[in-house]
Amino acid sequence: MDQRALRYEQLADELAGMIAARVLRPGERLPSVRRLASEKKLSVSTVLQALRQLEERGQVEARPQSGFFVRPTVPHQRAQLEAHTPQRAARPVAVDINGRLMRVLALNNRSDMVPLGAALPSAELLPLAQLQRLYGQVGRRSAPLLEGNSHTAMNQPDLVRQFARHSLGWGRPLEPEEIVITNSCTEAMALCLRAVTQPGDTVAVESPSYYLMLQLLEQLGLKALEIPTHPRHGISVDALDIATRERRIAACLLVSNFNNPLGSLMPDEEKKRLAKLMAGRAIPVIEDDIYGDLHFGPDRPWPLKSFDRAGNVMLCSSLSKTLSPSLRLGYVAAGRFHAQVLMQKTMTSGATNPVTQLVAARFLESTAYPRHLLRLRRAYERQVMQMSEAVLRHFPPGTRLSQPQGGVVLWVELAPGTDAEALFELALGAGIAFVPGDLFSAGGQYRNCLRLNCGHPWSERFEQAVKRLGALALTLAKAARS
Repeated sequence: MDQRALRYEQLADELAGMIAARVLRPGERLPSVRRLASEKKLSVSTVLQALRQLEERGQVEARPQSGFFVRPTVPHQRAQLEAHTPQRAARPVAVDINGRLMRVLALNNRSDMVPLGAALPSAELLPLAQLQRLYGQVGRRSAPLLEGNSHTAMNQPDLVRQFARHSLGWGRPLEPEEIVITNSCTEAMALCLRAVTQPGDTVAVESPSYYLMLQLLEQLGLKALEIPTHPRHGISVDALDIATRERRIAACLLVSNFNNPLGSLMPDEEKKRLAKLMAGRAIPVIEDDIYGDLHFGPDRPWPLKSFDRAGNVMLCSSLSKTLSPSLRLGYVAAGRFHAQVLMQKTMTSGATNPVTQLVAARFLESTAYPRHLLRLRRAYERQVMQMSEAVLRHFPPGTRLSQPQGGVVLWVELAPGTDAEALFELALGAGIAFVPGDLFSAGGQYRNCLRLNCGHPWSERFEQAVKRLGALALTLAKAARS
């Protein structure tokens, strides 16, 4: 036997054992190659072979100029969410969640609550100091921006160029001429819906679906048709195919990269199939890609729009999860619907703040932006993993979790019969806020589910909050059984 091969396999097994025993915890940096070589009296090449073997097993990951790190673990197989079984959508329903949702969101914003609700990043993860400096620079050097602005001059060309440049690695980059700068991703989706629907129309959505999407449908008098969605692979194209053959659908509203709340990621083949299917049936697709840059894997997934050849997909996004929610800055690449979307923008809110547009453009064009994104992705991945592990430690047996592949949220499924709304009311008394699962469904599904925000660095405060939440969930589960 090759003694050298045996030595690197022995080191790989030794390190794997330390990872399994949690001596080396997920997200933690391994000792350097040179230190391992010195301590184990091995050559550098032997150590590198051992680490590469662990990388192939998916137990560690190499980070440029940083070393090797333990990869975040996924929940135990028995705790993973199962795919939804129905392949056929239910009937369209009117949406009625605004009243309850506004109360839940208001309670989540209270300073005395542990913020497990709204999917917002912690301020300490954002480049706020750099943005503040840029506001000063732009204000001094671009004074004409403060002197007045045309109601119809929507875009700062520098920012449009940066958004288009950011998409160069996609299969089909964005065209600057199709972009409209908006006040947020929510406004972008609202403009798209107004451009292609009329009150009373039916819009196909994922199930579960982001509650702000449902709010928009309710506000615009639209019906929601919930399409079964796989917790890892996204919306069922088969079910969408059947639904759009059986009834008139005015539009499809979805998240192909890291659905909120599941964190699912559609495979490229399914994206391609969906784009072709909807274009062939002339059903506009509104895609929310706000989490696309927050991937946990090594590569940024292409949005659904990259597979669209007909200008049928309107891609919406913003900088709220990567730079700051307070910028209120988003965009839509509207394809063949550009004129209609631009008209809606002109009629509703007019041009988005030009100073903020230029501030964002300056940051996006700097070398600081890719470094910031890399740090942010690592932080979110680590925090999702820490939240997952805490839920598995403290919640009742039978609890199941999503396995987000990007984003900042975790979906938790409690034992059947456990009422997440009742859990929410109990949690308020303990100073803990989250979002109950039925608010992610127009039809009131997912009453035993909840969504947790993972946008904050882990601390004892969050550990104790999850522990308390788990104890309350256990109390409710026992009551449900009895």
